[in-house]
Amino acid sequence: MDPIISTIREELKGVIDEKTLSSYQRFFKEKVNAYGCKTAEVSKIAKKHWKKVSTRSKPEIFSLCEELYQSGYIEEAFIVSSWVPHLRDQFEPEDIHTFRYWVEHYITNWATCDSFCNHSMGDFIEKYPEFIHELKNWTKSDNRWMRRAAAVSLIIPAKRGRYLNDVLEIADALLTDEDDMVRKGYGWLLKEASREHEDAIFEYVQAHKREMPRTSLRYAIERMPKERRAQAMKKDWK
Repeated sequence: MDPIISTIREELKGVIDEKTLSSYQRFFKEKVNAYGCKTAEVSKIAKKHWKKVSTRSKPEIFSLCEELYQSGYIEEAFIVSSWVPHLRDQFEPEDIHTFRYWVEHYITNWATCDSFCNHSMGDFIEKYPEFIHELKNWTKSDNRWMRRAAAVSLIIPAKRGRYLNDVLEIADALLTDEDDMVRKGYGWLLKEASREHEDAIFEYVQAHKREMPRTSLRYAIERMPKERRAQAMKKDWK
């Protein structure tokens, strides 16, 4: 074990908050391993130790991230999500293999999925948009978190109005997914895309609302005017 990993773990144990620990499981349906540290404390530790590791090579930092992920603790996964975006300027196409492996093997809840994919995967896709096909492949995975990752990795680009056709294609692939976390993920993606493409997202929702789960639909229209929300929710079956 790298000494900095053991130091991080000791510092996390030093800021355990029993109230936070007891409340953690309320936010997740699946079992989550957590020290029970407040988010602000984890952020402080991540920033503090980033200053120490930032001079190391990218492979070395990725190796540290792997060690953190292997613990299974949500706070250590959050540190990975904090560190990796700092390396965006060093991202290379082959990094997709590492990121895919991490998502497939270490992401086990919506929080670690979103914290990694919104920024690290989002930054990677912005730099190498040709890898959007990778996200589309993830929609076919048996792993629920890979399917959610396919959607939430485009959240920030979609918020900026980018990749609309790809957003809709991913939504198509996940449209009738039976997993609630996946439904919420692609609904969220459609909501963010609606910031710059409200008409297109509204038309999409109207065209697919017969088969679209209500959870996804509600997320997708959340930012729209009241009139459009009401129209989208109306069960005007013919």
